[in-house]
Amino acid sequence: MKKVIPLNKLVEQFERMPGIGHKSAQRLAFHILSLTDEEIKDFTETIVEAHDKIHRCSICCDLTDQEVCKICSDENRDKTTVCVVENSKDVMAFERTREYNGIYHVLHGVISPLNGVGPEDIAIKELVSRMNNTDINEVIMATNPTAEGEATAIFISRLLKPLGIKVSRLAYGIPVGANLEYADEFTLLKAIEGRKIL
Repeated sequence: MKKVIPLNKLVEQFERMPGIGHKSAQRLAFHILSLTDEEIKDFTETIVEAHDKIHRCSICCDLTDQEVCKICSDENRDKTTVCVVENSKDVMAFERTREYNGIYHVLHGVISPLNGVGPEDIAIKELVSRMNNTDINEVIMATNPTAEGEATAIFISRLLKPLGIKVSRLAYGIPVGANLEYADEFTLLKAIEGRKIL
C-alpha cells in the first residue's frame, strides 16, 4: 500500500480531521474508493457547496447559509438573553434541549495564550458591539469548564458588567445518574457552589 501514493494522500487528508485516527482514516479512504463516479461527484459538490455557502451570521456569528441565521431572525425568540458559547456544536446541544428560548453568540474559540489565541482572535468585539445596539439585559456564559473557558468567561464578564448587563455562568456539578464517589474534587466543589434550595 505504501506505493499507492494517491491512497496514502487520501488517508493523510482524513487523518487531519479532528478525532480521526489512522485506522478510521483508512476506512474512510477505502469507502471513498468504493463509491461510484456519480456518488463521488455528489460528495465533492456537497463539500464545495458547504465550504462556499456557509459563513458566520452577521449578528451572532453562528454558522449559516443566510445573511442572518434562523435563530436570530426568529421573532418568537427572547432577544433580551444571549447565551455565549465556544462553537456552533454548542448551539446545537442547547437547541436539542428545547428549553432555552433566547439567542446565542458564538465565539469560535476561547482565549488560550499557550496556543497563541488572544481576545482579538475570537468573536468578543462582535459580542460587545451587540450590547450597544440591542435590548439585551442578560448574558449567560456557557463556555466549557476548562481553564481557558473560565478565563474567557471572566474576561467577557469584566467587559460587560460596566455596561449594566447581568452576566451569569452555567451551573456545574454532578451529571444526572452519576455516582459521587467517581466525581473529582473540582466537580464536587462546583456542585456545592451551584446548589439550589429545594
